[in-house]
Amino acid sequence: MVDRTMKGLYPILSMPFTDDGMIDEEDLRREVDFCISKGSDGLGIAMASEITKLSEDERDLATKTVVEQTNGRAKIVVNTGAPSTSLALTYSTRAVELGADAVMVIPPVGISSEATRSYYREIAKAVPVPIFIQDIMFSPVPPGLAAQISEDSENACYAKVETHPTPPRVTEAVDKAKGKLIVFGGAGGDFLIEELARGSVGTMPGAAFPEAFRRALDLHFSGDREGAAKEFWEYSALLRNLGQPQLQSSLTKEVLRLRGVFKTNNVRRPHNIPDPYALKEIANLVDELELGQFHA
Repeated sequence: MVDRTMKGLYPILSMPFTDDGMIDEEDLRREVDFCISKGSDGLGIAMASEITKLSEDERDLATKTVVEQTNGRAKIVVNTGAPSTSLALTYSTRAVELGADAVMVIPPVGISSEATRSYYREIAKAVPVPIFIQDIMFSPVPPGLAAQISEDSENACYAKVETHPTPPRVTEAVDKAKGKLIVFGGAGGDFLIEELARGSVGTMPGAAFPEAFRRALDLHFSGDREGAAKEFWEYSALLRNLGQPQLQSSLTKEVLRLRGVFKTNNVRRPHNIPDPYALKEIANLVDELELGQFHA
């Protein structure tokens, strides 16, 4: 039986690196504990984890470390999409072998709808776990196509909607799939409130301040939608700053550094470096919001 119970808060982990560019396993473990302590239902290793910059051995190391540190306290979702079906199958089966509870798959860029459906069908046959269909700006999966994919394979039963504008795509995905797709929001969580109102069951934001998403989700699911919105809007300036194109990884890691989760804000090269003003703005927002230090 495919697990259709996933909902709520699934932050995508940032990948910590040492000064010599290696994965910092200690900080990755701290990040897992930090996210779980703030109410995360699941954790993701995906695009915001710089997964495309990791070797296969590093992907294995990151997955093993997160699975081990989580120790059943949260679900683990690993992005296993790839430009070729064979590579996606390799990534997907390996993630499951290492303990992932679900895989999340972006289709190759520029292929036809039928080729996309075939791609997902082959992955679905190869793994027993649920598949998140990732609808992302550079390789969108329109809601109608996502619904067809969910019809093709029982375990292709989740969608992460990230192509803008996300709220109407959530509505369309929910409507067209007729209950077969369980829809999460993404894209940094900017439109959490609107997505929830339109039928999403959760969100996959960055890992900088999971407690804000947790509180908003709890208020929404308890029926206090106005309270959820009011709670969430307090973080809008920080969300807007973290969403700056090409700086998301550095700035998210800077928040994690300021909160005592990471030692550095290192991003794997090549990358753009925030100027001192951007870092100061982030520090001011962290102070204003009283985002406290993490103590394991």
